[in-house]
Amino acid sequence: MRTNLRFLLAAGGLLLASCAPAPVAETPTAAGPARPTRTPPPTATPPVTPTAVEGQPGDDAPPLPTDRNAFFLASGACAVCHEGLIDESGADVSLGSAWRSSMMANSARDPYWQASVRAEVEAHPEQRETIEELCARCHAPMARFTAAVRQEPVALLDDGFLNEAHPLRAFAVDGVSCSVCHQIRDEGLGLPQSYSGGYVIDHELPDGERLSFGPYSVEEDQAAIMQAGSGHIPTQSLHIAGSELCATCHVLYTPYLDARGQPAGEFPEQVTYLEWFYSSYRRTQSCQECHMPTAEGGVSIASSSVNPRSPFAQHTFVGANTYLLRIFEQFGEELGATASASQFGEAGRRTEVHLAEQTANITIENVSLSGVHFRAEVVVEDLAGHKFPTGFPSRRTWLHITLQDASGNVLFESGGYQPDGSITGNDNDADASQFEPHYQAIVSPDQVQIYEAILRDSEGAVTTQLVRAAGYLKDNRLLPWGFEKGAPYEDIAVRGQARDDENFLEGGDRVLLDMPLGGSSGGPYQLQVELLYQPVGYRWIENLRGLAGEEIERFMGYTAAVANVPVVVASAEATGGS
Repeated sequence: MRTNLRFLLAAGGLLLASCAPAPVAETPTAAGPARPTRTPPPTATPPVTPTAVEGQPGDDAPPLPTDRNAFFLASGACAVCHEGLIDESGADVSLGSAWRSSMMANSARDPYWQASVRAEVEAHPEQRETIEELCARCHAPMARFTAAVRQEPVALLDDGFLNEAHPLRAFAVDGVSCSVCHQIRDEGLGLPQSYSGGYVIDHELPDGERLSFGPYSVEEDQAAIMQAGSGHIPTQSLHIAGSELCATCHVLYTPYLDARGQPAGEFPEQVTYLEWFYSSYRRTQSCQECHMPTAEGGVSIASSSVNPRSPFAQHTFVGANTYLLRIFEQFGEELGATASASQFGEAGRRTEVHLAEQTANITIENVSLSGVHFRAEVVVEDLAGHKFPTGFPSRRTWLHITLQDASGNVLFESGGYQPDGSITGNDNDADASQFEPHYQAIVSPDQVQIYEAILRDSEGAVTTQLVRAAGYLKDNRLLPWGFEKGAPYEDIAVRGQARDDENFLEGGDRVLLDMPLGGSSGGPYQLQVELLYQPVGYRWIENLRGLAGEEIERFMGYTAAVANVPVVVASAEATGGS
């Protein structure tokens, strides 16, 4: 008899406690707390009268939904009182306007996610209930929570939440909405029981008396206004500003099957919070401080508010999914998004700036000529508070290296890319069963230094199928500062040849370049190195090609229309020779 995977989820707390590198409790010291929070905000900052900026993008955006049920308000019901917010610089920092073009807002509309769910379900139809329930926890949380409390089926595809006729569709497609995060209680956060969508939201408080947590104290008259308008009572709690809140969905373990289709364990699909916790950033920056950048000065946070609050976290939720934002910019209306093309375009530009300024850095050192070889060392520094790239394992970043002579002839190139998004010389893009190893030195154009996670199934074969993913054949994603490469934390460990690379350590990597000068017309020679990034690598898209399913066919159509061009995260140049 085939065993159902639901027993693994039911026993998740015990299983994760035994296999996950749960954060170790620390004793606060005189230098400050072990885990950072935003500075407890004052009740108010001195009043200011900012000047609004005219012509904000997104004036043509569709309205946000205003649905409500016994547990949740859709985003429009919250935004009605939290629009028109201006910071001291005059920038529009309205909550709904900032949030609606984020991937948080569009977590359930994401066409790549929908195609991936369909592919997993079609490959393993006997595990459909488990797959859809686990995915719904963080991609359609309001619909999933409501259905679970009502003891109704939790399903996404076909007749499930994403169906136009489903009574919970409006809540499903509103994604990770306001009244999800702001109702998560400070219970078990940062611990294994909270991972994989294990957040706690009260299901007993009646409509009209539900608590909505925020970082600020709220006067009684202001609280009464919100309660009367929304049925939710604003309640101060600083846990809303802690990284542990983010961990509920950004530490995800997925059950996997062996070759016989039998449950065989759990796989750390993404463990961003654990990467952060075991770095030095846990003492200096929370997730929110990077991904919800602070507005300029005080902000009156509601239409009825008279006292500006500071610090004010902008609800842009800037991340790294540039490719899907480009798809939403072009096909957002077709996907039913509530942000306009201009808002998605602005979100994409904001994301590219974030990647360029806060993700990584490159320097070139020790440039020299040795006979007919040009040599240099490339130093890549991880500026993020976690591995880079992190999150869903389709993401990759790599070195694009070009060497030219004085006449502009390209003598050496490694890591170039094709219009279809594939990387020239990458074994995995050419052959789904192979992958490019980690390199200590690049000496040939067909060697490409790609920082990525390569999944393996229970038999050791390369896979992009999560239900079959049992571990990693390669994980040389760049390590954050303070990360102990040799620490015995299996779920965040370095995998593959990078483990033996003495130059691959906390904070980044050092790569030797040794490039032949054959065919050169002479120097000086110009070396350029770029760090390129793709949120959805070529193989992850290509492995969907030809699979059945409306969601898959639609996404493949989008990929044909929107080029999977990588983003330049960092670059450096050096000149040598004569």
